[in-house]
Amino acid sequence: MRVLFTTSEAYPLIKTGGLADVSGALPAALKKLEVDIKILIPGYPSVLKKVDQQRSLGLIQVFANVYCELIIGFMPYTEVEVIIIKNDALYDREGSPYVTALGEDWPDNPLRFAVLSKVASLLCEVNSPLNWMPDVVQCNDWQTGLTPYYLHLANNSQVKTVFGIHNLAFQGNCHPDWAYELELNTADYQIAGYEYYGHLSFLKAGVFYADQISTVSPNYAQEIQSPMFGFGMDGLLKTRSADITGIINGIDLDEWNPDNDPYLSTSYNVQDLSGKATLKAELQQKLGLTVDASIPMLGVVSRLTYQKGLDLLIEAMPEVIALGCQVAVLGSGDKGFEDAFTAYALAHPTQVSVSIGYIEPLSHLIMAGVDVFIMPSRFEPCGLNQLYGLRYGTPPIVSNTGGLADSICNTTTQTLANHTATGFVINSVTKLSLLGSIQQALSLWQDKKTWQALQKNGMNQEVGWENSANAYLALYEKTLKAN
Repeated sequence: MRVLFTTSEAYPLIKTGGLADVSGALPAALKKLEVDIKILIPGYPSVLKKVDQQRSLGLIQVFANVYCELIIGFMPYTEVEVIIIKNDALYDREGSPYVTALGEDWPDNPLRFAVLSKVASLLCEVNSPLNWMPDVVQCNDWQTGLTPYYLHLANNSQVKTVFGIHNLAFQGNCHPDWAYELELNTADYQIAGYEYYGHLSFLKAGVFYADQISTVSPNYAQEIQSPMFGFGMDGLLKTRSADITGIINGIDLDEWNPDNDPYLSTSYNVQDLSGKATLKAELQQKLGLTVDASIPMLGVVSRLTYQKGLDLLIEAMPEVIALGCQVAVLGSGDKGFEDAFTAYALAHPTQVSVSIGYIEPLSHLIMAGVDVFIMPSRFEPCGLNQLYGLRYGTPPIVSNTGGLADSICNTTTQTLANHTATGFVINSVTKLSLLGSIQQALSLWQDKKTWQALQKNGMNQEVGWENSANAYLALYEKTLKAN
């Protein structure tokens, strides 16, 4: 089977979030299943710098006045081929692929990502520069949403499309006047097309025209068909319910492995957890907290936003501090959240540490060193940090939503007895619910034998990409058989 994996970011080439992790790991896992897969990605500076063994495929005309050079090479450390769309006017910009240094969307984002979508469709033509035609194009989020539509315009029914929704909140909506420059058929600017509440919507086009739709967890596949999580698209998604498949993400088991983590000074595994205590002391010392194994330690590695539910932890901090906990926070986001956490760190320097930004080595040390990981998201399509928590023997406290609900089994007397408990699930996203779960976790943490059993339950979970890659392969086979 031949698959073109179209994405706006892929780790380790460029990363702003979980999409990059999926786009780096899933193609490699599918390659191991003998899928003939190639990644298509814009030619940002870091992509051109990091792709191995590059060679030019020549120029390609995308739109009337837009030409791009296609370059093919390989992902670092894997044999997955990468096709780069090189156009310096569109992609040679430092920083984020999506926003300026001021955090504002690049004004030409509709053109930049329409080019990505259109090139994907052009590579599905018989005379494409690749001399290779995919059976399936896996699209990912709004940046690739026009790909199914361009294939529809070209009347190309030979190549099938799967549109992957990683986060429905980001929709790629723009002024309808863009339709002319992007060479869309303006007759399709309607409800049964790419129109969405007076906007041209990349995401709406993907949902409407794709052969199948994937999401990053089974629970999220159901949630997005409801008004609460549908962001205005729940009606359309309901009509496509039979075509929606939820597949939980995996994590890179080589990058996230406490038994062989280059960011950790010592290792541990499910058979021998003793190294975790050493790393906790190291983390306490590094962050300037009291070095004491008997103090329970909570960790946060996250965007500091309302979506992530971290306002609940801010509200609960006086009680958490009074319980004698230490809290280690790593992340950035809303200024108000950053300032609130920082204020607690300044007021309680031996109990609370806040590091604003993202530091890869520290994220690994926090995941390994803390006792409990806090992740009370209001919505979470899949989430990866809770999976890192399982892998590192750090039971997470999560909310009952999306991929969190799919991946964490709440700790009860019954689930402890049958060895399925892996963490703590709060049913309502409130300060009281979060505090209740923290108190439950602290009570259980005092019972070292039971706590270690909980840790091992989590560490024994299958959180890699093998099962998920097989599920994607099954989805592609289903898509091809449908017509």
